Amino acid sequence: MVVLGPRVFNDLQDWDGSLPWNPECTVKTSDDKIGLSRDEAKHATTAVALSARGLETPETSEIDHAVMQRLADGPAADAGPSLSCRASTADDLPQQEPTDTGLTPRAEQVRDQMTEVFGDLPIGGFAPGGVDHGHQENSTHYDGRAIDIFFRPVSEENRRTGWQLAHWLIAHAEDLNVQYVIFDDQVWSARSFGGQWHDYKAADPDNEILRHLDHVHVDVLEGETPGRS
Repeated sequence: MVVLGPRVFNDLQDWDGSLPWNPECTVKTSDDKIGLSRDEAKHATTAVALSARGLETPETSEIDHAVMQRLADGPAADAGPSLSCRASTADDLPQQEPTDTGLTPRAEQVRDQMTEVFGDLPIGGFAPGGVDHGHQENSTHYDGRAIDIFFRPVSEENRRTGWQLAHWLIAHAEDLNVQYVIFDDQVWSARSFGGQWHDYKAADPDNEILRHLDHVHVDVLEGETPGRS
């Protein structure tokens, strides 16, 4: 599958092919695939982030230790995705205009909650008054619905930290109305893939930025224009 930009899946059906009796989230460990409820995934990813900052963490004693270890350390061979979560999308969200920050209120909520858990983050992709260049055609950045979180330079350490954030975002996707998360040649969509990560094919395979190797991209749902069915 070739992925050209954050809007490329907008015409896909909302049904993602997942079955209702499957776990909402799963974590791949070196030995197994372990199912989690969404609340467990939210607690686990938040605990990993807060622990990395030396802060008090939520209770995770009932979550398999192998899950917590994998989310903290990443896979043994690289730092690719370990957590997958399916998500449903709200069908009654109003369309929003950017505020003075250049972000819509939904995108601001993502920014604020990320900062609360992860601390100050090097973020970009938006500006007061909006942005009109520097991204792919029809990018959600131009609508004020997207944020880039940078993990530079590209290294295993930064990639591991980037995945901690990416996992946290998909675990909280329903609460935050997240639409897409892209990082490290992988893309997650709330509307498709059954909650699984898939390969992200950048237009230039030699470009670290287009491949999202140095930053996590997250964007939020657009919502419906009043009167539109």
